[in-house]
Amino acid sequence: MAAKNKLQRFAENLTFDNLFQLQYEELVKGFDLKGNWSKNFFNNDNEIVLELGCGKGEYTIGLAKRYPDKNFIGIDIKGARMYLGLKEAKDDKMNNVAFIRARINLIEMYFGKDEISEIWITFPDPQPRETIAKRRLTSSWFLNMYKKFLKPDGVIHLKTDNIIVFESTLDMIKEYEHELLYSSYDIYNEGIENELTRIQTFYEKIWLGRGTKIKYLEYKLNRNEG
Repeated sequence: MAAKNKLQRFAENLTFDNLFQLQYEELVKGFDLKGNWSKNFFNNDNEIVLELGCGKGEYTIGLAKRYPDKNFIGIDIKGARMYLGLKEAKDDKMNNVAFIRARINLIEMYFGKDEISEIWITFPDPQPRETIAKRRLTSSWFLNMYKKFLKPDGVIHLKTDNIIVFESTLDMIKEYEHELLYSSYDIYNEGIENELTRIQTFYEKIWLGRGTKIKYLEYKLNRNEG
């Protein structure tokens, strides 16, 4: 993306009232929507679903259209990519969508206890080297953070093209006795006809075109672990 185009998108991002991007110094003072998203932003009591590493927002937007009775928040650090989701939400007058531009290791500062019902982790950075495996969004470090705002019966969805992420997460689910609800090495070979196959990201379409199998896990956290 050309630098000029990025700057234009950053500037327009500032005009969207459903985008939140705070400086760290502001965040540590306390985010006023933490624990109050339903009451003070969405103005309803519907469940809130997060997409971590939302990129262009395809899943956040796609899920919000399929489930208008739920609220959706996409989180990513790349503001120029997020612009596309922001613009679509504005153009389509979607009141159940918000975006946060932030590093995911800071998200506990944005949400209160039991505020989130589901988490979607869509095609995360695989962090393939074992020395930095704790940076994976499904590592035990991140899962313990999610417990601070995910409801006790909350569900985590992982959708990935990467076998390392998929199998390391499976191993972790077994090791820490999380509850595995569903597992697939190839969702497009299972006859699934829902958001797993009906919503596709830009890069997912590229990987599918190359014959890459898309993998999926659905699980609940063991609250007695960690």
